[in-house]
Amino acid sequence: MICLQELMSSFLVFILCVSHCHGGCAEVDSMTEAVAGESFLLGCISCKRREEVPAHATVDWHFKPTGEDEYVHIFHYDHPHLEILNEHFFDRLEWQGTMGTQDVQTGAVFIHNVTFNDTGTYRCTFQRTLSLPKDNEYITVEKEVELIVVAEANREMLSVVSEIMMYVLIVVLQLWMFVVLIYCYRKIWAEHEARDARKALKAQKKALLNEPLHLKDKCDGVLME
Repeated sequence: MICLQELMSSFLVFILCVSHCHGGCAEVDSMTEAVAGESFLLGCISCKRREEVPAHATVDWHFKPTGEDEYVHIFHYDHPHLEILNEHFFDRLEWQGTMGTQDVQTGAVFIHNVTFNDTGTYRCTFQRTLSLPKDNEYITVEKEVELIVVAEANREMLSVVSEIMMYVLIVVLQLWMFVVLIYCYRKIWAEHEARDARKALKAQKKALLNEPLHLKDKCDGVLME
């Protein structure tokens, strides 16, 4: 069974793709719990407030391990080029942000093969240049993600309750179908017996109507005597 974290990561990727494809933008917070040995999506979205204005944006990711005071520059994206800048993340970071345009609004990255050393604070920085008629406007947006790495995914209460309700619903539906089958069987059997009874009654009436006349005369003679 797919764990809740994988479902939520897939759902977040779906939201990012839908937002990009349809020209809309929704700022969704990143998840904060990763499972060691698996992949994790670091989400970061900065929506451009004026869609009609052309823009160019770069995305930088910095990482501060738990217990450290300084951030380390680990990733830079400037369409169409990307750079992994820290050896701890070599071959483990994959761009999952806006594709095919320099007007970047989604700066998400995948961390593959997560380790416990990846626990810490991640800072996502957007440097956006808006191309206005009179003069360019420069905007900087920063967002942070506090990441915790665990050995196994913690199932949230909502997930547990949903699964229990699913099994209860399955059992209830099966019982309901069983009751419906019994009801239909009894109804069909009653109709069958009623049809047989009607056939027997018709046969009896037909036999009486077709009774030979000489039998009736003998009966009449006995009654006359």
